[in-house]
Amino acid sequence: MNYRQVEEYLNSFTNYEQIPGISYAQPGYSLRHVEELLNRMGNPQLAASTVHIAGTKGKGSVAAMIAQVLSSSGYKTGLYTSPHFHTLRERITIDGNLISEDEFAATMAEVKPFIESMKQDVTFRQLTYFEALTALAFAYFHKKQVDFQVLEVGLGGRLDATNVVARPAVCIITSISLDHTQILGKTLEEIAREKAGIIKSGCWVVISPQPEEAASVITAACREKEAKVVQVGKDVTWHRTGGDLHRQSLLISGRTNKYQVDIPLLGDFQLENATTAVAAAEILTSEGFTISPADIARGLAQVKWPGRFQILQQQPTVLVDGAHNVASMRRLVSNIRAYFPQKRIFLVFGTSCDKDISGIIDELVALSPQVILTQSSHSRAAPVPTLVAEFTKRGINPEIRNNVTEAISRALSLADGTDIVCIAGSLFIAAEALDYFSVG
Repeated sequence: MNYRQVEEYLNSFTNYEQIPGISYAQPGYSLRHVEELLNRMGNPQLAASTVHIAGTKGKGSVAAMIAQVLSSSGYKTGLYTSPHFHTLRERITIDGNLISEDEFAATMAEVKPFIESMKQDVTFRQLTYFEALTALAFAYFHKKQVDFQVLEVGLGGRLDATNVVARPAVCIITSISLDHTQILGKTLEEIAREKAGIIKSGCWVVISPQPEEAASVITAACREKEAKVVQVGKDVTWHRTGGDLHRQSLLISGRTNKYQVDIPLLGDFQLENATTAVAAAEILTSEGFTISPADIARGLAQVKWPGRFQILQQQPTVLVDGAHNVASMRRLVSNIRAYFPQKRIFLVFGTSCDKDISGIIDELVALSPQVILTQSSHSRAAPVPTLVAEFTKRGINPEIRNNVTEAISRALSLADGTDIVCIAGSLFIAAEALDYFSVG
C-alpha cells in the first residue's frame, strides 16, 4: 500500500467526523471490538506510558504542551490528536515530527490484516474510521518504541477508541462546555459523565477549572474510582506576568515548585492550559519520571499549536481562531477586547451545521463586527443562508462569499492597517485560513 491507498482504505470506514449529529453510541455500543482488534495485534497500546486527555476546550493544546515537555525532558514521545488542518499525518507525531507517508503506509499494511479479520467476525460490529486510525497510531508508537504516548480523546471519552489503556500514568480533563450535544448529552452533567469515562481505578487525575455541574460529576467519578486528584486553580495556580503579541509569560505555583515560563500561544485560556500541563508534569515527576523545572520551561517555550488565537500577519492584524461553540466563542470575544480594544473588527465567519449557531452568533455580535459569511469545504459546513438569517435578526447585514479564500480576500480589501480581521467559527474554517496564508 502507498499513502494514497491508505487514505482511500480509511475512507471506506464510517467516519463520524463527516456526519453531523449522528450518535455513535447506539444501544449496545462498547469498546469491546476495539479491544479485541488490539488484542489480536498484541496490545501495542500497553507498551508505553500514557497521558490521556479528554475535555471540550483545550485538550489539544494541553496535549501538545505535555508532549513537548516530555520530549524536552529526553523522553521519546508520541502524540495522537484530532482533527488535522492540512494532512492526516498531523494526527500522529513523535517528538514533533509527523509520521512519514512511507511509515504511514507501512504501518497500515501491518495493521490491515487484523482489521480485515475483524470484518469477517460477525460477533463484532464494524470498525469506524477513527478506530482504524487509532489502531494504526498505537501500532506506530509501539514500532518506534516511544517512552510516552500522549492521547487526545477524539470525542467524549467513555466510548472513545483511545480509552483502551488500563492504567494511564495520568488522566486529564480540561474545561467542559456544551458541544456535540446530539451525541454526548444535552446537559453539562451528561457530557461530563462521558468525559469522566477515561478515569481509571487508582489513577492520577488532573482537573482543569470546570462549571459546577461538570465538576460535581467528575469529582464523584474520581471518588468512585479512588483516583488521586489535582485541581487546577486550587492545588496548582497561575498568574500572568507579562507578554506581547508573540508570547505570554506566567508564574505557575505548583504543588512542589514554582515555574516562571513563557508560552508562544496567546489568549487567557492558554494560561490555564499551560498550568494544567505543568500539574500533569509534576505528577509524572512524583511517579519517578525525570522532568525538571528547566525541562518544563524549555518545553512550553517551544510548543506549537496552530489555529487557536493565532496572529497570522499585522497591518492589518489577521487573527484566526478555531472557536466553535458558545463557551469558546465567548472567550475569543473577551480576548479580542483585551488584546485589541477599540479596534474595528472585520469578521470572516463560517461554522458547522451541528453547532449552537444562534448562541455562537449572540457572542460575536458584541464586537459590532463587519461580517463576511462563508463556509468551509467540509461536509458539516452550515449553509450560508442560515447564518445570514441569524445575523440579520440581530441587526447586522453581512456580506457573502462563496468560499474562505474569497471571504478573506474581501476582508483584507476592506481593512486598513489598524483594523483586525478575525477568521473564526470552526477548525475547518481555520484550516483553510492557514492554507490561504501558507502557514503550516
